[in-house]
Amino acid sequence: MRATPGKPDRPLIVILGVIAALVIVALVVVFTRGEPAPLDPDTPEGVVQLYAAAVLAGDEQTAAGYLTEATLDNCDTIDPGPLDGIRLTLVSTTLRENSADVRVSIVTSTDNGPFGTSEYENEDVFDLVKVDGRWRIDGAPWQLTICPNPKATS
Repeated sequence: MRATPGKPDRPLIVILGVIAALVIVALVVVFTRGEPAPLDPDTPEGVVQLYAAAVLAGDEQTAAGYLTEATLDNCDTIDPGPLDGIRLTLVSTTLRENSADVRVSIVTSTDNGPFGTSEYENEDVFDLVKVDGRWRIDGAPWQLTICPNPKATS
């Protein structure tokens, strides 16, 4: 049976309607994702999330509050380099009684690759220890290691 000229083919209209609905749903999901959900700040993962957010925002004073005293005392002035285009993803956590390792995936994006945007991904570990019942960072990946101005932490 052939469709008569001027009359739309119903199955085609249904298929196009479903495709349009899927495109709209996908766009809504992409544009409403927002920030990641905050993790519990009393967990190693939560401390890493808060520290990394402070470092990426350039807030050295807040970031320093998540470091151990030993890390601050042994701090060498380090320039981690540009922090634009760094994205972290939690990979895993190894939890022990008084220490933890939080493994993250670090993706660094740049716009200056020979073929446009380029990305580099690696996994690294944040070392945490419990100090007075609170998790503190004792070692961070080099990209997120800061050495805050001593006057900023006073």
